[in-house]
Amino acid sequence: MEVPEFLTQRASVRAYRPDPIPEAHVDAMLAAAQQAPTDASAQLYSILRVKDRTLRAELAELAGGQKHVLEAAEFFVPLADVYRTRRLLAHRGETLGAFPRTALHFALLDAALAGAHLAVAAESMGYGICWIGGLLNRVDEVTRILELPEGVLPISGITVGVPAERPAPRPRLPRRTVVHTDRYRRYTEEELEAAYKAMAPITKSGDWLRVLRRYFAKGGAMEAREAVYGRAKALAGFADDLSPEAARTLFLRDIEAGSLGEAIGWLFKHGWRGVLFSEGPFGESEVWIEQETEAHRGEGKTPGEALARAVEAAYPNEG
Repeated sequence: MEVPEFLTQRASVRAYRPDPIPEAHVDAMLAAAQQAPTDASAQLYSILRVKDRTLRAELAELAGGQKHVLEAAEFFVPLADVYRTRRLLAHRGETLGAFPRTALHFALLDAALAGAHLAVAAESMGYGICWIGGLLNRVDEVTRILELPEGVLPISGITVGVPAERPAPRPRLPRRTVVHTDRYRRYTEEELEAAYKAMAPITKSGDWLRVLRRYFAKGGAMEAREAVYGRAKALAGFADDLSPEAARTLFLRDIEAGSLGEAIGWLFKHGWRGVLFSEGPFGESEVWIEQETEAHRGEGKTPGEALARAVEAAYPNEG
């Protein structure tokens, strides 16, 4: 059975003609997105269509100056979204359960599937698309300017438009390197070298390591995004040991922490010599933070909230 050519020959498009996309075509793309698979029919995602040109320009800059974000006819931001589910439950008198890690997993999956369906629908109609991972360079700022509520996190962006170019498909890894049968097969040195050889045309230098190093090696782009993403995840309510309120307290004091462990690490790095947790008489969490000349106590329902209260006492002025 033949697979449609637009799937086998697809490539990301980064140059667009100024032609607008008919609204009926946009509706068709969004309809396709809404038919994407979703666990338990929960649809833990939203899609934000960005039409405002000024806002689009800000997003293009935050994504690393990617001009096609501004030049494409349409720009969409798929969102991992449990805010709506929380509101739906509250509307009928129920409370969203405490499962931030699992919620994030399924919300990211739902948003990615919906975005992929939108993209495939657009390509099936002859439009070009490009996923914009650079939007996560400053995911905190993206969250702010899009006014996303707690429980919502952007996963990427998608440009859609009439192509001004038809780039050739980029190389892919050998199928044997990607597809496993029954059990995960470990790689031989020869297979790893074959992977580098297959991907060599992706760079002018002919060395795929340059791409991997730039993004994924120590000191690369992904490592640079980690702290910002961790903070944004905690502020959105997707951290299991730091509530959004606690994360916000730390954030307002310029403490870069997306987890309880990172908050403790920050305190040690900034002169605090002791962080002592204990359980209060009613099961609440208590903490003392100490340094040479002072100590502060905090308490809360969780260790993260208790630590935030202690930090609030130690740094009463925001900023």
